[in-house]
Amino acid sequence: MAQDTGHGENGDRDRSPEEAALSERLGNLDQRLSEFRGRHVKTEQPAGDGEDRAARASAMALGFRLSSELVAGVVVGAGIGWGFDRLLSTSPFGFIVFLLLGFVAGVVNVVRTAGAGQNGRGGS
Repeated sequence: MAQDTGHGENGDRDRSPEEAALSERLGNLDQRLSEFRGRHVKTEQPAGDGEDRAARASAMALGFRLSSELVAGVVVGAGIGWGFDRLLSTSPFGFIVFLLLGFVAGVVNVVRTAGAGQNGRGGS
């Protein structure tokens, strides 16, 4: 921040005592803040393990999400296939077909969630 208030060439001489006191308080505050920030950065640098733990926890959460999406696809497919087999008496063909469809749907969901499916799609 500039000390000159723009009142003339001699900014300090044209200032009122209130402005001078305010400017002095502002300078003291700026100095204290810079000291505080310096201490704050020094105390945070050794504690970098917290960021590593947060990154690991986020990666673990993503892993659980991906695995649960795959398992859910397989279970839902198997359930629908079992229901069709019971309803239409086509055992085990409906179960096998829908189990495979559920597996494919689970894999597609995992790929979509992981973001690998968006790289090679072109413009669609």
